[in-house]
Amino acid sequence: MENLLKYNEIFTKVFNVKENMLDKSFTFKDVDAWDSIAHLSLISELEDTFDIMFETEDILHYESYLNGLNILRKYGVEI
Repeated sequence: MENLLKYNEIFTKVFNVKENMLDKSFTFKDVDAWDSIAHLSLISELEDTFDIMFETEDILHYESYLNGLNILRKYGVEI
């Protein structure tokens, strides 16, 4: 559960949103603030927080809040 709190904190910080906005509709297509700069900030924060290094393929496919949870699990981050 602690990792989910960290994950949510990163999203709220990077996108400047309230935690209750983080759901299945939180995608790069539906969030105006999710531009290339925010995307790189998100990836950097996630890598630093969870001490991982994303593969390029995963960075390119990190398209939503929910998808991101699955990608983190791939790197052994338990959420």
